[in-house]
Amino acid sequence: MAPRTRRAERREEPLSRERIVEAAIALLDTAGESGLTFRALSERLATGPGAIYWHVTGKDELLLAAADAVVTGSLSADTADTADTADATPQDAIRALALGVFDAIDAHPWIGAQLARTPARSPLLRVFEGLGRQVRALGVPHAAQFTAASALLNYVLGVGGQNAANARANHPAGSRAEFLETAAAAWAALDPDEYAFTRDVAAQLRDHDDRVEFLAGIDLILGGITADR
Repeated sequence: MAPRTRRAERREEPLSRERIVEAAIALLDTAGESGLTFRALSERLATGPGAIYWHVTGKDELLLAAADAVVTGSLSADTADTADTADATPQDAIRALALGVFDAIDAHPWIGAQLARTPARSPLLRVFEGLGRQVRALGVPHAAQFTAASALLNYVLGVGGQNAANARANHPAGSRAEFLETAAAAWAALDPDEYAFTRDVAAQLRDHDDRVEFLAGIDLILGGITADR
């Protein structure tokens, strides 16, 4: 009888699109995109698939809504943090926005693929709009604004997605430090003539911080954008 009681208690809270999206995000985080099924979602929400279909038309819409919720949350937090700093510059806002998306992809690795799959829809457009407004605030000429915002967007998505993919593929069971130690040793053992540069930076691979390197790349792009201005 206890399971039925818990099921009844969970059903007392009305089913809403927001609850469905929250449950979908939880499933995506633990089981990945393949684990997001309406059967699994129904069990988590203690309801039937028909009730879920009343709020969302299918898995594609649900994936888009889940990605939008996570991205919107990260952008809102970044905007609030930057607004609290009176002397914040457009560069500061771009760094905060970019790092927010980077951290969101790191925490929810499925987002990277979802954003790449829907380049013309809302989650990605929110990021592009945020970057574009700050590019405009930097005084970049109108003719160069699209290129500058696109370069920043592609870097954020590319590095964020690759970092998340590396984390899942290369050290799902071990620590990041162990993975980097192994990778750095492999780089150091490469042929010195064919891979002279890679061998030379092997120690930096071992000791680097992904977020610090990510922001350094953002600063390189910003340096190029502002130099032309």
